[in-house]
Amino acid sequence: MSFDLFAPHTIKQQTPMMQQYLKIKSEHRDILLFYRMGDFYELFFDDAKRAAQLLDISQTQRGKAGGDPIPMAGVPYHAVENYLARLVQMGESVAICEQVGDPATSKGPVERKVVRIVTPGTISDEALLQERQDNLLTSVWQNKKGQYGIAYLDINSGRFNIVEVSTDEAFCSTLQRLSPAELLYSESFENTHLIEHIKGARRRPEWEFDLDTAQHLLCDQFGTKDLVGFGVDKAHTALVAAGCLMQYVKDTQRIALPHIRAITLEHNEHAVILDAATRKNLELTVNLSGGFENTLAQVLDKTATAMGSRLLKRRIHTPVRNKNELNSRLNAISAILDVQLCGELHESLKDIGDIERVIARLALCTARPRDLTRLRSALQALAPLHNLLNDASDPRIASIIKHSPELPELQALLERAVIDNPPVLIRDGGVIAPGYNSELDEWRNLSKGATDVLEQLEQRERERTGISTLKIGYNRVHGFFIEVSRANSHLVPADYIRRQTLKNNERYIIPELKEHEDKVLGSQSKALALEKLLYEELFEFIAPHIEQLQIMAASLADLDVLNNLAERAFALNYAKPELCDNDNISIKQGRHPVVEQVMKEPFIANPVELNSQRKMLIITGPNMGGKSTYMRQTALIVLMAHIGSYVPADSAKIGNIDRIFTRIGASDDLASGRSTFMVEMT
Repeated sequence: MSFDLFAPHTIKQQTPMMQQYLKIKSEHRDILLFYRMGDFYELFFDDAKRAAQLLDISQTQRGKAGGDPIPMAGVPYHAVENYLARLVQMGESVAICEQVGDPATSKGPVERKVVRIVTPGTISDEALLQERQDNLLTSVWQNKKGQYGIAYLDINSGRFNIVEVSTDEAFCSTLQRLSPAELLYSESFENTHLIEHIKGARRRPEWEFDLDTAQHLLCDQFGTKDLVGFGVDKAHTALVAAGCLMQYVKDTQRIALPHIRAITLEHNEHAVILDAATRKNLELTVNLSGGFENTLAQVLDKTATAMGSRLLKRRIHTPVRNKNELNSRLNAISAILDVQLCGELHESLKDIGDIERVIARLALCTARPRDLTRLRSALQALAPLHNLLNDASDPRIASIIKHSPELPELQALLERAVIDNPPVLIRDGGVIAPGYNSELDEWRNLSKGATDVLEQLEQRERERTGISTLKIGYNRVHGFFIEVSRANSHLVPADYIRRQTLKNNERYIIPELKEHEDKVLGSQSKALALEKLLYEELFEFIAPHIEQLQIMAASLADLDVLNNLAERAFALNYAKPELCDNDNISIKQGRHPVVEQVMKEPFIANPVELNSQRKMLIITGPNMGGKSTYMRQTALIVLMAHIGSYVPADSAKIGNIDRIFTRIGASDDLASGRSTFMVEMT
């Protein structure tokens, strides 16, 4: 459009409904606005053209603006999830504008407002998320000295972390590890070439990146006076990024966020550092061609729950150096192997399911009826799970049992309140169980048409008219009616009012039946309104338990990862590594964890010996002779030991490691015009 759509004089020329649309759209100019009209979400003007292109839907028109037809496109409200999922995967954001006024009482267009903004980094709807991958919203800020602050939030677990790095390389490596679904950066951010490959990158105004505002916002969120207790108060660069992120989440969700309870500063000195090229070449969770086959994660991940799978991938990408933590993980795996419980624990954990994300949706009040039944199933599965673990004497497993206590009150409430197999949405009712609320039961009984009233009425009318085939029926268009065949229509009394004529029958209504109909239809809407109220009340009952449920979910995800690594160790013949306090690496009969799974013939195992007398190995041999495999295998065994996993070897003693480098096969960089030699030299 060549004229300014949002100029006051342009808006005034439009119909009242279009005026309302343009006022709302003016607040969300950069993103698509789904504007609810009846059974559709409609898009207009440039939004309609973009949506038609992105979603391959037909574009029509409605009315005129400035003499030109107004482009229009729409999607049915009941199928909106599918369209949102496609847009989010493309990195698009959508403002959802609903009717909030009552059509019966409103003069002019029904009042509408944007109730939430769906963005790639803040989605919580199950249909829009990838089950076994984290979905992170990330914010980055660069200070005057060139240092980077990075904040990232998983809105589906409440995990909120910050990290500070001082080099471009460390910044790229962190972004590669996080693989953000959406990234916020300031207008003054200089090194945009480092982030241009991220699909959901969003420029944010400079004023959103302010330290005082950030500290105020975060203290407000956590209900504290300052941030000292979280150990993040000195990390100013990262806090600036965290402030912008917090503001963005509040703007898009438009609801309290009780499950975001803390912020954590990541310390590089606690991690084994992997740069971006090492992560890529070791094919940890993604292979060189961008798929998931033949990666370390594919070999190791046989977790029972999606939350366990996500935790395992985080551990693969963040190997730690803390020997106490690593030995705690390894000893727990030994304890599970000792009692031979892998299979039973796996089945028991399956019943727990992905409660981490269920809890987040409950905190955001976006949970659906089936989320409540999933939480109920998880609570019911705790007792059998604890029984299985009672024999394991390991302190970490004892701590997991302690942090996942049974919650009999909450369990009983959910058992009483929700039916066994509720519908997907609360919209049409039928979620709250009979017997939970007596008033609801009364309205429901009325709305079921109190069939005995109808049967008595039908019997009475048959006797009064002498028509033995007379029957009372109901349909959604015409409501209740008395149906009489054409052959008997001469017997119909004078007080019958004709409602509808069909080919072989006539349909009538009488005042008594009309009165019954009003009562039934009124009670249906009252039952539905009360049921929605009771459903929302359940969120209020669950709210005080959110923190305890989050701790439980984290403990059970940890158990899932440990049990999974125990099963892998048993199935793939892995050994427990020994973490030593020296600078040696001694691996007997080491194997490459991925290559040995892909090969048809047996993998030939190799030793590795590195110590203070032998600090370096030079490996020679023909092309495709296995030099790279030997190097990567060593790197992967060392990495697996530092995520607390058993390793593919007969034995492994691994000393102090602070960093892993792997530069192998640089051919994939020829695209940028650098020879293999140049890349290796760089």
